[in-house]
Amino acid sequence: MRATVKDVAKLAGVSPKTVSNVINGVVFVRPETRARVEQALSELDYVPNMSARGLRNGRSGMIGLALPDLLRPYSAEVTHLVVELAHQRGWGVQIQQTAAEPQREFDLLSKARAHLVDGLILNPINLDDSAVMTAGPLPPVVLVGDVEQDVVSQVTIDNVAAARDLTQHLLDQGFRRIAAVGTPEPASRKVGGSTDAPGTAAARLRTDGYHEALEAAGIPPDPELEIALDSWSPEGAAAATGRFLEGHEPPDAFFCFTDTIAIGTLSALWTAGVAVPGTSAVAGFDNILESRFVVPPLTTVDFDRREFVQSALDLLAERMGGNDAKPRRVVVPHRIIPRASTAR
Repeated sequence: MRATVKDVAKLAGVSPKTVSNVINGVVFVRPETRARVEQALSELDYVPNMSARGLRNGRSGMIGLALPDLLRPYSAEVTHLVVELAHQRGWGVQIQQTAAEPQREFDLLSKARAHLVDGLILNPINLDDSAVMTAGPLPPVVLVGDVEQDVVSQVTIDNVAAARDLTQHLLDQGFRRIAAVGTPEPASRKVGGSTDAPGTAAARLRTDGYHEALEAAGIPPDPELEIALDSWSPEGAAAATGRFLEGHEPPDAFFCFTDTIAIGTLSALWTAGVAVPGTSAVAGFDNILESRFVVPPLTTVDFDRREFVQSALDLLAERMGGNDAKPRRVVVPHRIIPRASTAR
């Protein structure tokens, strides 16, 4: 027989209302109480009756998640955590890819307005194409990622500080001629600028941090060492770094704006016969699962992905619960993970 909320409440030693609060995720429940309820849910293999719940509270039990490129490891890690942590709240997840077709964000927004999904987590590349800048009232929406706005709640990291810290790590290793891979085209570097190239917001912010660290060390930024990409991918990085090496001596180090960019850069350096880290060091950003298994293991910027996703779901639950307070911005701390790719 299918377990009920009352069965779960009895096993966990709490009220049925507390069980509902844990399942719905819109009311704070003390961590130790939540843990008991989640254990009881697992033991009884409780499955929420989404259709009945929707009839009672007007909700579908589904949220939408839109990421730019589901092919990349970072997106896969975020998607995995969103699905798993949303499941713990009794939510299903509808997943969409938006980089090539930003209109898909608007399609999800329409579904939320029609109550086909209860809320949205969006990761726009830039604000020009994002659904959050459309006119009219927004359904519950939370952003994750790098665009700068104050329209809806958002979870992010301090990209400028992280890029500054990673560049400083390279400087501390004694490297002075440091290339940056993934910088925006010059026309998009002004504040508020935009371009069709992927990674615009992150590219600008990480370039700012890179410049700040160089300038603090008394090293003028050299545009010749700033490598723009047609796509933030291993293929795009390998092609652009290969072209760069045809006309330049290898720099002391490459600061790559994602780990996947770093992997493409390592490939180009290997093809050109440039030893890493013997001739040039390479560092990335994001600490994807594969970064410690590449050769050599990759120095990178890390942040707690679970905390990142949990914070996004918490903010979304606030909005889905009718919270109309001023949007909140959660900044998840970062750290530098030194590995062999930047060793002297």
